[in-house]
Amino acid sequence: MDTRLVRELRNSIKDCTDRGLVVAAKWSSELYLSIPQHKRDALADPRLAFSASTPARSRSPRPYLSLVSASPAVTAGLDIHGISEDCLPSPEQPASQAREAELERSEEASLLAAQSFVAHKELGRALHVLRNCQSLKARFLSIYCQFLISEKKTERNWYKHHNVRGQPSIPFNRSLLDYLELVKDATDPWLLFLKSIFLSRLNKREEAIESLISSISGYPWNWSAWTLLGRCIGDGEELSSLLPLLPLTPSHPLVQMFQIRTMNELNTPTENELAMCDRLLGDDFFRGSAWVMSLRACVLYHLHDFGQAEKQFEKILAVSPYRVDDIDVYSNILYVTENRLKLSRLAHEFLELDKDRPEVCCLVGNHYSLRAEHEKAVKYFRRATELDRTYLSAWTLMGHEYVEMKNSHAAIEAYRRAVDVNRKDYRAWYGLGQAYELLSMHQYALHYYQRATALRPYDVRLWQAQASCYQEIGQTRDAVECLKRALLGADRHEITINSKLASLHEGLEEAAEAVAYHRRVVEICRIEERPIQDYAKSSIYVARHQMVTPGGDLSLAKEYLERVANSNAEEVTQAADWLKKLKSVLLTRPPVAVET
Repeated sequence: MDTRLVRELRNSIKDCTDRGLVVAAKWSSELYLSIPQHKRDALADPRLAFSASTPARSRSPRPYLSLVSASPAVTAGLDIHGISEDCLPSPEQPASQAREAELERSEEASLLAAQSFVAHKELGRALHVLRNCQSLKARFLSIYCQFLISEKKTERNWYKHHNVRGQPSIPFNRSLLDYLELVKDATDPWLLFLKSIFLSRLNKREEAIESLISSISGYPWNWSAWTLLGRCIGDGEELSSLLPLLPLTPSHPLVQMFQIRTMNELNTPTENELAMCDRLLGDDFFRGSAWVMSLRACVLYHLHDFGQAEKQFEKILAVSPYRVDDIDVYSNILYVTENRLKLSRLAHEFLELDKDRPEVCCLVGNHYSLRAEHEKAVKYFRRATELDRTYLSAWTLMGHEYVEMKNSHAAIEAYRRAVDVNRKDYRAWYGLGQAYELLSMHQYALHYYQRATALRPYDVRLWQAQASCYQEIGQTRDAVECLKRALLGADRHEITINSKLASLHEGLEEAAEAVAYHRRVVEICRIEERPIQDYAKSSIYVARHQMVTPGGDLSLAKEYLERVANSNAEEVTQAADWLKKLKSVLLTRPPVAVET
């Protein structure tokens, strides 16, 4: 990582802090802390030093495109049009930069006071202090404070009328159009970021993406802009189409962190994202960074490599023992692996550390869930949603608890809240399917399972869930197709799906297909040296088919039946009876002629 990137990262801490973007400032601080001391010291070298102020625009911004969708409600991808000279962002003129610097100097006292008030969440006071200021920084702070004040008011009013007929499922800020009007012609990258927030909240996704790319072109080190851009992306395919439009090269650490984070948000990271994490944790970038290590742990979690993910989280806690971010993901891993002792210890430690963080509430909820204390688990998951209404994991996990408690209606309500927060999360759709299946409303369940499968097309469980619903409503052929799709993503030594397929083909009176799957079950079980009980029924079915089929393989039938007859399986008597019949068949079947 060269000195220029280190300097830009360091400057971003102040730039984001000055504008009240505490999350972005914290992110920059964490990364800067992980950079080796000698690289940070190099910034103090007068031969390498530049102005401490950050330019309004990057030196060589890539062109951004006008992104227009013919039908935002239907089109998942981006309709990309050509670039004209008018699309290129014009660099700031030295005269305007000088004027802006002069304005900031003259407004220094007001800006410092406003920044202090924002840090202490006295937004009204900050707004009052900035009322006569004209600099772009003051304008950003003023509009941002107005937006935050109106957001709080909107939330309060929404909760006040919660469950009232006609109330929207999520709070809607009616002042957004007014704020959008204030920044509609903005060229400053920070104001463009505000514009993208308002556009995304108004469900103008393509326009928000365009504004975000412009903002990042002007100022790449605002992590909040990258985070919002990731939330605007619908799937991995759309991400791939967007990457070439970014104003930085694919190997730039910002682009790679954005790609990994977005794929994690979409629950679809691959080995490619894991390799990127390893590169970012190398000596050239952010070796020992807890944030990047956490990014890697989440990739491993989504790849279902729980053992390695757990080890990664242990390394994170060794480096940063008081880090709360993503501790809920670690608790999910310990829950899945049923590590009660470690989950209990972690819950008690972090409950003492910060009981009012939603991640900690989620951790404690998982602790109680693993102990089958579902009511206590719901209490903590609900507490997490009270601290952060948009906290997706808590809504989803609360739904899971209600399913365990057989309270389908409460589960449906929790899952619907999760879907309102993020329609891209397959777990909430899958949960809705499970809840409706409990109510024996299989058509509804099928609809939600299909929504989940569209988001995660290679998830074996989702195809199996669909097959189960199709069976219940009597559409056996569709059930077979779903199980065949499930096999594509299943372990090659999997026998449950093969057994189900064999059974369904039996019901459809397709003996040849049923035999093929039964033989697969027998082969897998024998390779893995499983007990005979696991494949006795399949062995008898295959043997019986060979006996009743003209030209059937009687030696194979004999082998299969003898193996079952000489075991302690329940099917011993049945196998013995078929062996007797086989002997009769062998006696009546004419011998095979041998050529001489």
